[in-house]
Amino acid sequence: MNEMYNMGLALHSWSAIAVLVMIFINLFILISSEDLAKYKRANSLYWVPLEITVLGSLLFTGVVMMAAKHLEFSVENIAMIILGIVLIVLEAKRLKALKYLSTKKENAFNVYKPFGRTILQAEFILVLLMSLWMWFV
Repeated sequence: MNEMYNMGLALHSWSAIAVLVMIFINLFILISSEDLAKYKRANSLYWVPLEITVLGSLLFTGVVMMAAKHLEFSVENIAMIILGIVLIVLEAKRLKALKYLSTKKENAFNVYKPFGRTILQAEFILVLLMSLWMWFV
């Protein structure tokens, strides 16, 4: 039982690192991108499915770890559940704003960039703080 729990913790930790990497890559692509149409296409074809899959693996391993602990609701578990919900809501807001951007408007992408950057930075900081708490406490 301890081996399974330790393996689950390792998978959960690696999933958290993968989420951090995906958010960082998405932030880098947003900052460096100049063309809205290319960004929307790459985002919808590659980055969103990959980021959602990685976030899903983080949430899945968290649920498995809670089940291994007999659904013990500690402060850490409640904080991680809230963080998962917040990440999903923030990502939905960012993607909804991106979806309705018109490629025909001249400065639409320049108006969206600070909004998208703020959300991605908030996601990165939240996941980093929660991961540091998980690793060091």
